[in-house]
Amino acid sequence: MIYPLLWMVASSVKPNALIFRDPSLIPTQLDLGNYTEGWNALGHPFTHYLMNSLVIVAGAVLGNLVSCSMAAYAFARLNFRGRKLWFAIMLMSIMLPIHVVIVPQYILFSSLDWINTYLPLVVPKLLATDAFFIFLMVQFFRGIPRDLTEAAHIDGAGHGRIFLQIMLPLSTPALATTAIFTFIWTWNDFFSQLIFLTDPEMYTVPVALRTFVDSTSDSSWGSLMAMSVVSLVPIFLLFLFGQRYLVRGIATTGLK
Repeated sequence: MIYPLLWMVASSVKPNALIFRDPSLIPTQLDLGNYTEGWNALGHPFTHYLMNSLVIVAGAVLGNLVSCSMAAYAFARLNFRGRKLWFAIMLMSIMLPIHVVIVPQYILFSSLDWINTYLPLVVPKLLATDAFFIFLMVQFFRGIPRDLTEAAHIDGAGHGRIFLQIMLPLSTPALATTAIFTFIWTWNDFFSQLIFLTDPEMYTVPVALRTFVDSTSDSSWGSLMAMSVVSLVPIFLLFLFGQRYLVRGIATTGLK
């Protein structure tokens, strides 16, 4: 499973002519120029595309943490008419592939004049559209003893105070899991970003990497591999430092 990753790292320091001719993981010739060439090969330094991705990722992570946690608290702790029905509809939305909703989304965002902006990639996250994370946090909230919230009600605390001062501090593993998965999925999202971002100035890392491959002329495979390695560094660091929260969040979600 790890061989393709190691092959990509090895290929990032090979000359273009040897990338597909020599499949070994130990390069016979080193070409570190792939990194400098790839960094400046496009219209902007690769830092520009990294920053574009970070802007979208930051908005998506913040939006999911706020909106999905609020929706999860409502499903887990509030009694309102049709709660089970809306919860079932929310779960059913997980089964909808992105290709089914991308056309109506594009029509809607085009009518709002949002195409070629970051709004189509960030605003939906503020509206709790990721049902997976809502379900994840609902299960976690249900595992928190009701005695805590009932005691807070007796002391005069409202739902807002209970949510902010009791539920969220106890839900750090679930929130960290949501943040990590949102970061990874948004950082790696190629399809949506390709659809909504057409100006090279707005390109993110996945779309920028695609420009290294040209079907009509020579492709810069060495630069592509080098920048692919660079694009994996943020994900690797995030997983490295957030691994314990991720494991705790997955291990404790759904337990009563």
